[in-house]
Amino acid sequence: MISDCFAALLCTAAAVSLHYPKNSFTPATESEEVRSAAIKRLLEVFGMDDPPAFHGHKQPPQYMLDLYNAVADVDGVTKDPHLLEGNTVRSFFDKLYSDQVEFSFNLSMVARTEKILAAELHLYKLRPQAPLTLNRHHFSQVSVYQLLDSSKTNFTQKKLLSSRLIPVHSSGWEVFTITHAVRSWMVDEGTNLGLQVVVRTLGGSQMDKKLIRFASGRHHHHSKQPMLVLFTDDGRYSNPLASKDSDDTAETSNLPQTPMSGPLSRSARSLGYDADGAATHCQRFPLNVDFEEIGWSGWIVSPKGYNAYYCKGSCPFPLGQTMKPTNHATVQSIINALKLVKGIETPCCVPDKLFSINLLFFDDDENVVLKQYNDMVAGSCGCH
Repeated sequence: MISDCFAALLCTAAAVSLHYPKNSFTPATESEEVRSAAIKRLLEVFGMDDPPAFHGHKQPPQYMLDLYNAVADVDGVTKDPHLLEGNTVRSFFDKLYSDQVEFSFNLSMVARTEKILAAELHLYKLRPQAPLTLNRHHFSQVSVYQLLDSSKTNFTQKKLLSSRLIPVHSSGWEVFTITHAVRSWMVDEGTNLGLQVVVRTLGGSQMDKKLIRFASGRHHHHSKQPMLVLFTDDGRYSNPLASKDSDDTAETSNLPQTPMSGPLSRSARSLGYDADGAATHCQRFPLNVDFEEIGWSGWIVSPKGYNAYYCKGSCPFPLGQTMKPTNHATVQSIINALKLVKGIETPCCVPDKLFSINLLFFDDDENVVLKQYNDMVAGSCGCH
């Protein structure tokens, strides 16, 4: 659950030239230790031990860019929490770069604990080389097989995964479901012997390779390379504060951008002040996280940063409905106002609705990953 402490952590990690409060950390080494610890904790929030070691200029697949734009707004905030069944989508390029119709994908970056929801083989079909007027075939049967261990036999063993008719004259991406193969590979990585694509006529005979051609990683542009797309769920718990309504979105563009603030104590959280020193009621303020300032722009494709927002302000008695108080907060404010119990403070101004964000990034193996992280943006604030 995102909290004011986490918001303060984001502040610390996001600003390279962060100005700490006077007399907080005098030695430069101590300040650097704090920043290092904050970055490490932020990596843990994103489910990583270390930042991916990617500093190249490789272009992400257009499919992954389109998918990101479909599920996230310009700041990375999730448009609709129901668009993706899981929370992780990965793309893998073929490792064989073969001229033949066999493909191999390295899935070592996928954790064994992740639930495999779906797996797709994306192949780019090229235009026929032979004139269409000279052939009588308008459709072909394209089948995708999982290659099995053939060490004990004299012939290639394979298992049919997907098969369908494809127009001979068409060109563009063709997608085949290969979920069962990937699930078996995750159980025993030694069984990952690759895939084979077989193209035949409707009569069952071998199709002329000049009629049905798929782009390879060796001779064609990287934008047409064979690709495996894997949809998974890593099982991370979804916080009950997160929005469950598909039409609820975080309004991330209507508020002014303000400098980030440092860590806040409970009393500071409970009582906010405006520029003139006057107390303000509980409300939401911008809290910008800039990945470039953190030093993560080399491996994060999108977004370049996002607005996490934070909650600040007073929760004075009596608590009106505009402050969205819980029953407990209302009782606490009454106890505080009547001084019935010594030491009871006013309720705190905290997020009462949270939104997820999406990161599109390169992993250590140069695969492009789309990952959704819950409870990253304060959607609104209330007195609790």
